[in-house]
Order: sequence, then C-alpha cells, then structure tokens
Amino acid sequence: MTERPSPDIRPLPEVPSALDEFDRLTAAIGARSPAIFLDYDGTLTPIVERPELAVMGEAEREVVDALARKLPVAVVSGRDRPDVERLVGLHSLIFAGSHGFDIRLPDGRDVDSEVGGDYTPLLDGVEQRLHAGLDPIAGALVERKKFSIAAHYRLVADADYPLFRAVLDDVLADTPQLKEKPGKKVFELQPNIDWDKGKAVEYLLRALSLNRPDVCPMFFGDDVTDEDAFAALQGYGIGVICAPLSDVGRKTAATFRVDDVPQVIDLLRRLTP
Repeated sequence: MTERPSPDIRPLPEVPSALDEFDRLTAAIGARSPAIFLDYDGTLTPIVERPELAVMGEAEREVVDALARKLPVAVVSGRDRPDVERLVGLHSLIFAGSHGFDIRLPDGRDVDSEVGGDYTPLLDGVEQRLHAGLDPIAGALVERKKFSIAAHYRLVADADYPLFRAVLDDVLADTPQLKEKPGKKVFELQPNIDWDKGKAVEYLLRALSLNRPDVCPMFFGDDVTDEDAFAALQGYGIGVICAPLSDVGRKTAATFRVDDVPQVIDLLRRLTP
C-alpha cells in the first residue's frame, strides 16, 4: 500500500462549520457527486454508557435512507458488521464493519478486503486474558468482535484506571501481533497490520468504482480512529468532524466540522439531492 503524505492537522476552532459555511462546503464539492461515508457511534448516535444502547433514532434513519436512495452511502464502523447493520436497520446502505475488515454491499455481496486472514485463535486467547484481568474491575467491559476486541472503561472509577491500563499493557507486551487504537473511553486491540478506516474508505472507493474525478467522497466521524479517514481524503475529498468547540485541545485533519449528532443529520438532509 502507498504511504500517505503527512496530513494537514488544525485546532478544532480553525475548522469551519459545515452548516454556517454551507456555501463554502458546496463550493468544495463543486460539480461532483458526493459519496457519503459515515461513522456510527458519536456520529449517527450519541455516545452512550454501553455499546448496545446506541440505537439509531427513527428520524435519523429516515434522513439517511432518503440520502442513500439518491447517493452512495456507506457506514464504516469499528463495530462488527452484523451489529451495526442491526442497529442502523436499513438495507439501502453499504456496511463496513470492524474498521473496514468486513464489508457488505446493498445487494448482499461480501467484498473481500485487502487484509484477509483468520485472527480467531489469536483473539480467542487475548479475550480470555482480558476477561481474567478486567472482569474483576467494576465498570470494565470487554467487547469481542470478529476482527478485534474493545476494552471499555467509561464506567471504570478513576482509582481503578491504573489497574485497567496495566492489564492492557501486559497483554500488548505479550502479543506483538496486535496493535492498540484509542477511542472515547475505549481501547481497541486489532491485528497489527497496515489497515485503518482511511484505507477502508480508499478500498471502498476502488471496489465500488467511485474513485473517479466526478465523485467527491465525504467522511463523517467523531473519534480518533476517524482521523485516518479525514487524512486519507485530504486533497480530493471532504472530512466532517462531529465535535463541539468545547472539546478543548482537539486537533483534526477534517475539512469542516459540526457540533453534534443533530447537526450531522441536518447536514445530511441538506446534502440530499
């Protein structure tokens, strides 16, 4: 895979609002047709205490469905693909789960990505170790996925965090086949290969024949893992970060910003042809 140039990263207050400067956004799109890529947690639904509670609302679902009937729309999530498919509840979308390891098209076809391999035995052993170390910590949650394992600490007391962190450090020290991706109150342990949401979006553009001059790819996301997609699209696409200006110190490779999930939905509504 070709190495990306270093992205242009700016403090969040320097990133223009996609809604307040909608004319500037449409000028960046120009005569091209948008192809929309959406994160799920924190973008289509607010961040909640437990992953299973992040259910997409009916109003949001209607807006996304209307958009998907006019433009290519993909959900690129760190969740397992069947999980995010169930939560979104729409058959008109392209779904890429596990940060793009697992892709399915609207016609039901699975798309083989460029990073195949069976990581099940490795993840089985790591899952057992994480449960042994983290289950005794109140509030800690181990979420097994097909291609990764998430260790959540949103409900872990501050006093217990050093022990939580020590368990992960021990596992990672013994398992060089894995890498860690931080998120909002979660650490994701993934196969240690050259793959991220940015490469997943680039792959989808090629697989769907959307890597054309007349297409403007747009990625919407909120978390650290979404920065890979923002960086990948710099120079030809548009990244939209969902983050309030009160997120002091946040820097991003996104082109535009919105404050919260309702503003994401408002922007998608305005982008619907």
